[in-house]
Amino acid sequence: MVFGFICGALAVIVFHQGTLWVLYHQFPLIKAVTGAADAFRPQGPGFSLRGVPPWNVPQVVSMAFWGGLWGILLAALIRWVRIPDLMGGFVIGMVATVVAMTVVAQMKGLPMWAGGNSIAIWRAVLLNGAWGWGTAMLLRPFVLRGD
Repeated sequence: MVFGFICGALAVIVFHQGTLWVLYHQFPLIKAVTGAADAFRPQGPGFSLRGVPPWNVPQVVSMAFWGGLWGILLAALIRWVRIPDLMGGFVIGMVATVVAMTVVAQMKGLPMWAGGNSIAIWRAVLLNGAWGWGTAMLLRPFVLRGD
């Protein structure tokens, strides 16, 4: 489970924020290839050091902490339930998106489902899916399946 936390936290930095960085910096190419709407481009390149309540820790540190907690869940599911790791990681990323856009949004006083903004929802699906896939990939050397 320790490795689940470490890999989940690292996956936020490398995969979640890395995908956000690429999406921000390479958006003209992405738009040319996929025809993505201009609104799909993130507001910033990620790795935000803006303090978040209640303890004013940098946003990227807060996300890494929560990514680590979700990583524990993913490691447990891969180890004991024997879900396929990479697909399972992506699915756990989707579950994290649902939780963030419903439960967490309500706790923060934000509109659920990003107020119906489908672009924000799809961007969250992409970023959290990248996190989940990356966490599962980083866990591969550490997850020993019991037989």
